[in-house]
Parts: sequence; structure tokens; C-alpha cells
Amino acid sequence: MAGFRSLAYQVRDARNDRALRRHSLRRCLERFAPYGHRATWWHLCDRHGIAPEDRGADPLRLVAALEELEDARTVWLEYERQFAERRRREKYHGLRRPEWAWGGSGDAVVRCADPGVRPEGALGEVLRRLVRALESEPGTACPVCGDTELRWPEVAPVGPWEGALAWDGPVCAGCGIVVPRPALADFPSTDAA
Repeated sequence: MAGFRSLAYQVRDARNDRALRRHSLRRCLERFAPYGHRATWWHLCDRHGIAPEDRGADPLRLVAALEELEDARTVWLEYERQFAERRRREKYHGLRRPEWAWGGSGDAVVRCADPGVRPEGALGEVLRRLVRALESEPGTACPVCGDTELRWPEVAPVGPWEGALAWDGPVCAGCGIVVPRPALADFPSTDAA
């Protein structure tokens, strides 16, 4: 099973045919897809002029999309490294449970409720905004775009955390991400959907 860097090498390798290079880029999304696989793919296609189903996409466009994805991955890996370092220090000093932590993982750091609605800008810039929000106190607005209009899903679990995952939360009307509940200082009752 190839890792992200190995797949990225295949995207850049001019000896590979276009279909393999595109396939390798899609497989990179199995390792790191900040908006979720489909939403990240559509984002990269929109930003770099790639038709989502084009098996013979321009290699220069594929490499540009890969570079955007790599930039975002670098931002996120650095955040994870710093978070792990901080948690080691906190545990050493007796703080066993962080007050707040982002529950994201490489498969969907900034999950989008609808793959067709995504934050504006390059992935790396969106993740930089997210990291700035993560390093501050939880707020009442979207940590990515700052919009305060957060819409709760129609079907919500009973009680603020009962039966819910940390990723269950309102959808930002501005950029379409699902805002994790831990990112919100005072999240409204789930009755107000």
C-alpha cells in the first residue's frame, strides 16, 4: 500500500501516463482529504481546471492540484506535531484531559456537509485559518470563514452530547463545513434546529 509521498511521486513522474497520474492524485486523497474525499476532489478540480471524470487530464494541472494538497497537508501535519508536543507537556504536568481539541483526522479535517459547497480559497489557507482558530479559545462563529449563521441539522441527537460524536454539529451557512461542537463556546440546544 503506497503512502502519500509515494503517490505524489507518481503524480509528478512524467514517465507515467496521464491516467495513472490522475489515479495517483485521487489515491493521495485516501491519505489526506481535508474536506472529505469527494469534496476535496471537486475543490481541486474546480481550482485547477480539471474535469472530475477526465482520465487524461493535463499533467501540469494535476501537479498544481497536488502542490495545493501538499501545502495543506504540511500545514496540518505541523499542527498535529505541535498539538502532540503540547499534550505531552500537559500530561507531564498532570492535565490528563484537554479542555478542547479538534477531533479531525486526515480523512476529513474540515468536513463539508455538501461536497458542492466548500470554503473559498486554497486548501492551505483554509487550514491556516483553522489552525489559528484552534490555537485560540472556542468561539461562536465558524472557525474557517467567521460566519455566525450556523444551521443545525434536521435530525439531531437528544441532549447536547448524548449519542453524538464530536463531529456532529451545525453546518456553516458561509462555507459549508460541519463545525464540530468542541469548536463552539456556547452551542445552542439541538431543539433549535
